[in-house]
This record gives sequence, C-alpha cells and structure tokens, in this order.
Amino acid sequence: MIKAIIFDLDNTLIDFMGAKLTSCKASINAMIDAGLKINRKHALKILFELYGQYGIEYNRIFQKFLLETTGRIDVKILSAAIVAYRKVQASYHKPYDGVYRVLEGLRKRYKLAIVSDAPALKAWLRLTEMGIQDYFDFVVTFSDTRKTKPHSLPFERAIKKLRLKPQEILFVGDQPQRDIKGAKAVGMITALAEYGLQKKYEKYLRQNKPDYMLKSIEDILKVV
Repeated sequence: MIKAIIFDLDNTLIDFMGAKLTSCKASINAMIDAGLKINRKHALKILFELYGQYGIEYNRIFQKFLLETTGRIDVKILSAAIVAYRKVQASYHKPYDGVYRVLEGLRKRYKLAIVSDAPALKAWLRLTEMGIQDYFDFVVTFSDTRKTKPHSLPFERAIKKLRLKPQEILFVGDQPQRDIKGAKAVGMITALAEYGLQKKYEKYLRQNKPDYMLKSIEDILKVV
C-alpha cells in the first residue's frame, strides 16, 4: 500500500528543459545584438555541448561559451546574455498542466517529498517560483548528500525521513537511467513521467522498466 509519493523536480513537475532552451535562445539573441558574430543555430549547439560537458546547472556557462567561441570574455556581451537568460527564466518557470490540482488532492492522503539533483537553492527557487513549495514534507537535494541519482544515498535519505518501508513509497521521475534505476534499486515502486522525456529512452527502459508509465501527471491519481 502506497503511503508516500516522492517526485523528481525537473521535467517531472516543471518543464525545466523547455525553460532552459527558451532562456538560452534569448541569451544568444541578446549576445548577437550586443555584437557577437555567430550563427544562432551553431551557437545553440555549442552552448548545449558545453552544458553536457560542465553540467546543466553550471552557472558560468556563458563565460565558457564566450571563451569557446571568441577566445575572450567580453563583459558587455556576457552581461547581455545573463540579463536575457534571467528575464526569460523567471517568466517561464511554471508547472506542467494539472500539477496544482494533483498535489492538492494527494497531500490530503499521502506524505509528499522531492528528491532532486539540483543544488538546494536552485531547487527551492524553482519550487517558490511555481508556488508549490508548501506541498511537500521535505526536499532532498544534491546539497544534502553530494550524490546524484541513481546513487542510493538521496533515496535512502528520503526513506529515512519518511520512516516508511521502500515498498510503501512511489517514486515519480522522468529519467529511466537515473530516477527509475535508483528508486528500484532501493525497493521503491516506480512511475516514469513519460510526458517529461527529453530523449528516446528505449534501451534504458528495457534495463530499468518502471512499474507504471504516466502520460500526464494526472495519471498518478489512477496509480494510487
């Protein structure tokens, strides 16, 4: 019997990659307007290659981008990129359709928590921007364990805080090779947020088959 539900944050409750892509496009446009000579499509490719190298949360990505593309950091261009990114990000962060309704219904019957690979401040900023920070009993972030999923430590920290058996906990996440693999390894019930998938994960799904597939967040109500 499910007694608690743990959610991943990015691309499970919030369209994080949608916000990231839109913010990055705005930054590239701002840098070009500020004098950077580069093709927009090529610039976006380089930027996301750098994210792949340094991490999607890396906060000096535009400095790395300018060094990669021009060999130096032009502060005027850098500031244009940062301001444009922040403006778009602040206005874009929003939960998926149905999140408020689902969380409101679930919290009356279950303990709710979040396990995220984001640093604590960034995770809480996103939750607060969306206005859902008070729905959860606790939040476990990278800052709490210094480990990212699928390492067992973030999941074990959540289990300990819930004071429940793993098989009484449903974990909801969008990445088979991180969320589903890690949650299954510690004995949790798992549900894949298929609506948040950013790539084709067929091979990962074969290796880390979830107990449930969610076409929308509202499908959680059918599971529980």
